[in-house]
Amino acid sequence: MLRFIATAMLATTVMVGAVHAETFRWSATTDPQTMDPHAANLAPVTSFLNNIYEGLVRRGENMAIEPSLATSWEPLEGEDGWRFYLREGVKFHDGADFTADDVLFSYQRGISEQSDVRSWFAPVAEVRVIDDYTIDIVLSAPNPIFPDSIANWMIMDRGWAEANGSTAPARDEQTAATLETNGTGPFILSSREPGVQTRLVDNPDWWDTAEHNVTEAILNPITSSATAIAALVSGEIDMLASVPVRDVERLRESGQITVFEGLEARVIMMGFGHNQNELYGGDGTLEGNPFQDIAVREAVAHAIDVDAIDQVLMNGLAEPASQLQPAGLSGYSQSHAERPAYDPELAMQLLEDAGYADGFSFNLKCTNDRYLNDAEVCQAIVSMLAQIGLEAQLETIPVANYWPELREGNYDMFLLGWSPGTFDAEHPIRFLAHTPTDTLGTWNFGGYSNARVDELLPQIQSELDPAIRQSMLDEVAGILQDEVAYVPLYEEPLVWAAREGIDLVQRPDNFFMLRWVTVDQ
Repeated sequence: MLRFIATAMLATTVMVGAVHAETFRWSATTDPQTMDPHAANLAPVTSFLNNIYEGLVRRGENMAIEPSLATSWEPLEGEDGWRFYLREGVKFHDGADFTADDVLFSYQRGISEQSDVRSWFAPVAEVRVIDDYTIDIVLSAPNPIFPDSIANWMIMDRGWAEANGSTAPARDEQTAATLETNGTGPFILSSREPGVQTRLVDNPDWWDTAEHNVTEAILNPITSSATAIAALVSGEIDMLASVPVRDVERLRESGQITVFEGLEARVIMMGFGHNQNELYGGDGTLEGNPFQDIAVREAVAHAIDVDAIDQVLMNGLAEPASQLQPAGLSGYSQSHAERPAYDPELAMQLLEDAGYADGFSFNLKCTNDRYLNDAEVCQAIVSMLAQIGLEAQLETIPVANYWPELREGNYDMFLLGWSPGTFDAEHPIRFLAHTPTDTLGTWNFGGYSNARVDELLPQIQSELDPAIRQSMLDEVAGILQDEVAYVPLYEEPLVWAAREGIDLVQRPDNFFMLRWVTVDQ
């Protein structure tokens, strides 16, 4: 029995062009930091590499799971897991044949110590090659959403990796896979200058039918929003994948630019150093870590005016968030849809009750080039926290340096955005809420830990009854809210812009897929 466990979400498609071969140029504020598909579990990396590498399954325009390097899949008989039937005749970009051995290699690479995607395979007990085009993935328990969870697991060629010294992910070092690729996807990497320019060319031997007309695609990351807007308006680039919300009206009224607007399936939130017994920042006079007190974390939640952030910094395009995933996605808890009200007086009372009536100072770490207006959002939060006596020592740094800082614990409070790769509530629980282990809680930088959450996660992953599963998800949502594990702020606006003559698809995961781009000049 073929089973597709899919989450349907709407995408935006604009059709304005005729089809003939063209060069396409686009820009974003964040350059993918590596070409290694297993070295960085980061949206800019995963999104970009989905144009080059492919997985067993992929997401279509409406976010539904569909066949890719696997043509079909079915539950195993007599044990938990899935059998995948692989597509025959597929070639890697260097001409090598794609087989089940490459899937096995990509699994072994993905679970290695250096991998940043190990948590994807936490449910996996064994991977067995049946023949060149059949592979079994045995699970430790039933997991109905497993095919959804591997949509971004990209398959590498074992022979190429071995020949190029890239059998292990290049997370903490540079290998050939950092700057070079060998996928099966619709585009081939032709040149790479990190932070400057990355060029792709059309793969003429791609197994699928091309819906694009792009012969060459050029990514030029531009960190200055003013420079990026000028480049778009002048025609220097064809598309901008990160548009400042303050420029939306001007671009819309230009008559020459199409603006794509929506909500990204991403929640922006504040996190805390739960497992840090002393403050990283501050003035050195305070003993202990006040953020280990629920009342202090609750005070922070009530001190932040999300509506003001939305109106002033997001042009009213954001949506307040109450949970670690956006409303409307699978597993969202309707019984916990209300977020803490903006109430600075209550926040000050909570601080006083916790013994911090005079406030305290601490370090707040934020990115300045990863999320929409991230530095400005953090500056606004600094001002709001000051109103209740908390002095946030703000540090904003580029995302390239950000994750190592969080992993080292160099913060007291931090900014984080999260988009659930499976579009299901299990995903942020697995990555953000489970006690950190080698394969679980791998993005739980603050070390939040709750035994009941840990107990419920495997039950959520294996439960087949939707009502029972939702009741467990509701319980976890309640625990995370009651303990203020994080302070969810808002669902991030998703704004792209392209010049006239560009057809593209905007998905709510903010993945920009070149296989749906056509250019009409």
